[in-house]
Amino acid sequence: MKIESAKIQVRFADIDVMGHVNNAVYLSYFENARMRYFKHMLGSNWDWNKDGIILLKNEVEYLRPVLLNDEPHIKVFVVSIGTKSFTLGYELTVNSVLYCKGLSILVGYNNEIHKSIEITPIMRRGLEELKTDQ
Repeated sequence: MKIESAKIQVRFADIDVMGHVNNAVYLSYFENARMRYFKHMLGSNWDWNKDGIILLKNEVEYLRPVLLNDEPHIKVFVVSIGTKSFTLGYELTVNSVLYCKGLSILVGYNNEIHKSIEITPIMRRGLEELKTDQ
């Protein structure tokens, strides 16, 4: 399943006093790209309450500052897939130049019973497809 990188609109509110995107905003950008992929992979009617995920860990490596008039793109890719968790990687580029890298560890989670669950077969297939498209 090939999905294009997510184009991000830098908002004025994203900019800090130094004139570049604030470090905390990158996590929102990664979330936006991740959810865009999940919607493409799982559809709009996915039951996130029963067959959801929960974020365990984020890592961000800032290489260059993103500015207000930049047009960043974020590529999402699979780093690893376990039984109950998986790791996604992110590459934020501007004009094909790498500006930022990140990782998220996500865990299958059923919010109705408040417990971790195995990654559903449908989600696993989508993650495997994303991994092979890299």
